[in-house]
Amino acid sequence: MSADADRRWLSIALVLIVGFMVVEFVIGLVAGSLALITDSAHMLTDAASIVLALVAIRLAARPARGGYTFGLRRAEILSAQVNGITLLLLAAWFVYEGIQRLIEPPEVAGGLVLVTALVGIVVNLAATWAISKANRTSLAVEGAFQHILNDLFAFIATAIAGLVVLLTGFARADAIAALVVAALMLKAGWGLVRDSGRVFLEASPRGIDPDAVGAELASLPGVTQVHDLHIWEITSGQTALSAHVLVESAADCHEARERVERVLRDQQEVTHTTLQVDHDDPSDQDHCVEPHGPVHRGAQGPAPPTSL
Repeated sequence: MSADADRRWLSIALVLIVGFMVVEFVIGLVAGSLALITDSAHMLTDAASIVLALVAIRLAARPARGGYTFGLRRAEILSAQVNGITLLLLAAWFVYEGIQRLIEPPEVAGGLVLVTALVGIVVNLAATWAISKANRTSLAVEGAFQHILNDLFAFIATAIAGLVVLLTGFARADAIAALVVAALMLKAGWGLVRDSGRVFLEASPRGIDPDAVGAELASLPGVTQVHDLHIWEITSGQTALSAHVLVESAADCHEARERVERVLRDQQEVTHTTLQVDHDDPSDQDHCVEPHGPVHRGAQGPAPPTSL
C-alpha cells in the first residue's frame, strides 16, 4: 500500500464528508434536531481528522535529516492523539446536551431527521469504504477511520430516533440517540489516546513481551546475558529494538549478533535493531554497573532473569 494510494482514498472520503456536513447542519437547525446537529459537528471533526491524516502521511514520507534522525514519522501518532482527544471532548459535550434535552425535550421534525439520516448513512458508508481501502496499520489513518465509522453509527442511531419521533411523537428519542453516539465516541476516542500514548511513552508494541524476548535471546547458544533491552515503536507498524548482549569468551561476536538478528527477524518480525555484543568478562566489575531493566541470563549464567 503506497502513500499515494492512502492520499487518494482519504481525499475521496474528505470530499464526501465535507459536502454532506454543510447540508446536514442546515437541516439540523431547521428540524430542531440535536442528533443531526451533533452529527454535523462530528462530521467537521471527521474532515479535520482526514486532513490531519493527509498532512501526517506527507510529513512521515520526508527523509530523516538534521536533528530529526527518525524523520517526522511520529507526525501520524500526533494526528491519532489529536483525533482521540477531539472524540473525547465532543462526547462530553454531546452527553451534556443530551441530558439537557432529556429533561426539556424540544420539538423535533421526525420526518426530516429520518430522511437526512438515511442519506447520511449512504454517504458515510461510501466514506467508510474509501478509508478502509487505505493502510489502517497507520494510527493516523485508523484515527480518521474511527471518526467516520462512529459517524456512520451516529446516522444509524439518528435514523432510528427520527423514525420513533415520526411514529410516536416521542421527542426524547433524539436525545437518547445523541447519548448512544457519545458512548461510541468515548470508546473510540479512548482507544486512540491509549494507543498513541503507548507510542509516545515508548512502551513495547502490543503482542511483544520484552521479558519473553530477553529470555529467548539469552537462551541462544553462546549467549550468557542480555540486558539494556529496549523495544519500542518509532511509529505505528515500525518496531525498533536495542540491547546489550554478552557472549562466552570463546564465542564469535559477529556470529552471535547475526544469530540474534535472525531470531528477532523470524520470530518477532523486528528488523530495526541496534545490538552491542561483547565477550562476558567476569573480571570487568565496571561493565554496565546499572543496567536498565531486567537482566536475562542464559544457561551459562549464574542466575535466572532478575529485575534490577
